[in-house]
Amino acid sequence: MSLARSERRSADALNRVLVVDDEPDIRELIDLTLLRMGLATVCVGSVGEAKKALESGAFNLCLTDMRLPDGEGLEIVQHIAEHHGRLPVAVITAFGSAENAVAALKAGAFDYLTKPVGLDQLRALVKSALRLPEAVRGDDPLLALVGNSPCMQHVRTMIDKLARSQAPIYISGESGSGKELAARLIHARSARHAGAFVPVNCGAIPEMLMESEFFGYRKGAFTGAETDRDGFFQAANGGTLFLDEVADLPLAMQVKLLRAIQEKRVRKVGNTLEEPVDVRIVCATHKNLRDCVDRGAFRQDLYYRLNVIELRMPPLRERAEDIAPLVAAILQRLFGATHPFLSAAALRALEFYPFPGNVRELENILERATALCSGEQIEVDDLHLEPEDLVEESGGRGSETLDAYLNRLERQAILEALQTTEGNRTAAARLLGVTFRSMRYRLERLGIE
Repeated sequence: MSLARSERRSADALNRVLVVDDEPDIRELIDLTLLRMGLATVCVGSVGEAKKALESGAFNLCLTDMRLPDGEGLEIVQHIAEHHGRLPVAVITAFGSAENAVAALKAGAFDYLTKPVGLDQLRALVKSALRLPEAVRGDDPLLALVGNSPCMQHVRTMIDKLARSQAPIYISGESGSGKELAARLIHARSARHAGAFVPVNCGAIPEMLMESEFFGYRKGAFTGAETDRDGFFQAANGGTLFLDEVADLPLAMQVKLLRAIQEKRVRKVGNTLEEPVDVRIVCATHKNLRDCVDRGAFRQDLYYRLNVIELRMPPLRERAEDIAPLVAAILQRLFGATHPFLSAAALRALEFYPFPGNVRELENILERATALCSGEQIEVDDLHLEPEDLVEESGGRGSETLDAYLNRLERQAILEALQTTEGNRTAAARLLGVTFRSMRYRLERLGIE
């Protein structure tokens, strides 16, 4: 179908979809499918035509093939990310081209389809994408992330971007740093917000039950299977599956999980047929997943499937300026408006405490302190912090790990250099004796805006 004909037919439509594919049969298949869904399409066959169409009017979704006569679909993904940031774009890639799909997701693609295009998967993707704009119009759930430190501002920005994608996400961070909260916020702001958020602690499931828990089972599949039962994938269908402590999965289960993610299909225990599932995977672990791969404890192919985009949750000791608002928010949530208050000395003690247990430990300390304090004010003694646990202003390591201690010192040095150069990153890199590329990497790693 010609561009002009498609544009005329869609002029008065509410939702417009740009379809980019050089194969007329596939364009027609997608065009007819979307037409039956009540959508209007503009169909083009090249990168150049796609860019012209994007400039000619607004769209609600773009579907693009990865291989085009005058370039790659990745070029369209990058063009949309730069010039039409709120437009979701999905790519159509050849079967088995996992590298192309991952590259597109990293470049900002919403999701991907593999050829031959399954119409059920196409409809599910389109419905999910067209729900995306309205999913971010309500009350902002990011307000649940307390603190205005540079690293928390970076986390909010990342969550806002990740919510507009369907890419698998790996959330790294220490225990108690808020990984599950971040996953819930990504889900709440995404097109899947109306679907289920299913959290799974991978380390708490016995290995012999893993397959049936993840994929479900048919009646009679094993002793005690008296009825059909859905698994985690079916429960999260249309929503988000959060795999916490994913590094604890045994290797045999990692193989099955990889297939389920790649094929978007699962087979119940005792069944001979696979069933399609529409699930977004978000995973987390307090371990270093790259180290697990190097040690052979985690499959490299699954690592690259899960770690398309990484979100790092900073430990509490890297954002001491957030402790005061966190204390106020926690006390308000636990005790309401009549909660006790911290003295200035108690607050200062918390700001110099390394918090190996992060925000979760802060909550425990405050609950204990409110139970033990004798009046309406919490004093230093009520916190029951051991003197050797406090990090002095002189820069002592206290009970910090070596990595955390070095990160804190590196962060402090970078912030001082940026302050000296009035925010000029090139000058700050020169002052610190590192390259600009190295400086940019360190800023990103440490969550410094």
